[in-house]
Amino acid sequence: MFSWTETGARQVGIIQSLISTCRLQGINPYTYLVDVLQRVSLHPASKVEDLTPRRWKDLFASHPLLSDLDKVGK
Repeated sequence: MFSWTETGARQVGIIQSLISTCRLQGINPYTYLVDVLQRVSLHPASKVEDLTPRRWKDLFASHPLLSDLDKVGK
């Protein structure tokens, strides 16, 4: 039997919220998450709002960072 912990449920809720927000903004959630997870360590903490889906779409969607798996076919 599977049981959610409170922390695990909260983390799943955050990811689901990000995915839903991406879809509402017309962003591919996979592209967004791959880009943001690579960009987060390079991006200044003072500008963290730039990594929210709405701001990311304006700033980075035209040139997202790709995963190594996406680069294989290119």
